[in-house]
Amino acid sequence: MRLFFHTISARKKLVFLLALLVLPGGCSRHKSPRYLYGSNCGICHHGGEGMAGSVPPLSGRIDRIAATPEGRVYLASVLMNGVSGPIRAAGVPYRAEMPLFRYLSDEEAATILSWLSQQGETKPAPTITREDIAAARAHRISAGDVADMRAKLDLKHPLP
Repeated sequence: MRLFFHTISARKKLVFLLALLVLPGGCSRHKSPRYLYGSNCGICHHGGEGMAGSVPPLSGRIDRIAATPEGRVYLASVLMNGVSGPIRAAGVPYRAEMPLFRYLSDEEAATILSWLSQQGETKPAPTITREDIAAARAHRISAGDVADMRAKLDLKHPLP
């Protein structure tokens, strides 16, 4: 390697070093679903169990919510618009304040939600698509409106 570096120009060295730094992990398409979840959702929701009294659990719930078209719309809306207000999750009340995650690409957001769905017991697990995310991104609503969407969805399809 040392001999190689002596035989190329400084500019080529710089390009080579930048490629080594950027290519292996710099593109989001190379990031695993677990990594995407952990570095975005896992900060608050941890391994999926949430935090008692403040952050709702995700484990064993996302697949059940995603089982209906309205549930998939709701989940995509949560990621694209956040959620704010009182909710019940797994029978426990929460005063949810989740930020929006619009900085995620449609592919990244769909990957996270589909991976969470796969962690549940529903087989085959429902999938959230890039198109689901793109539609939610195009329909910007307030975090409070997402909580209202959840309440209406819960009346039609009781949420876990």
